[in-house]
Amino acid sequence: MNLPAELKYTESHEWIRSDSDGTVAIGITDHAQEALGDLVFVELPSVGRKLLAGEACAVVESVKAASDVYAPLAGEVVAVNEALTSAPEQVNQDAYATWLFRMRPNDPTALAGLLDAAAYAKTIADE
Repeated sequence: MNLPAELKYTESHEWIRSDSDGTVAIGITDHAQEALGDLVFVELPSVGRKLLAGEACAVVESVKAASDVYAPLAGEVVAVNEALTSAPEQVNQDAYATWLFRMRPNDPTALAGLLDAAAYAKTIADE
């Protein structure tokens, strides 16, 4: 299983990468994209949208199912990966290189409360 150690994770299968400018990039895990199958549609949040931690803010849809993507932290959306609207399969090709949206967290220290790779691996092993 591919779980980059430098990322944080959520039980709802999002990954979070902290960037040097104080923002975080959010995507779905390799486990999530594999469970969904070939993605055919991605609905992204609006830039400027203020999110609460745990709020559904995006949708990824495959030929099998649609799934909500949840904000891992409270904050404001500062960018979305527009390329995914015409090429959602990029998530299937490399889930950890393909971010869905970027946000500026209200509280950057909240990242510490998210799962590390080992804790996330245990979560998916228990499913």
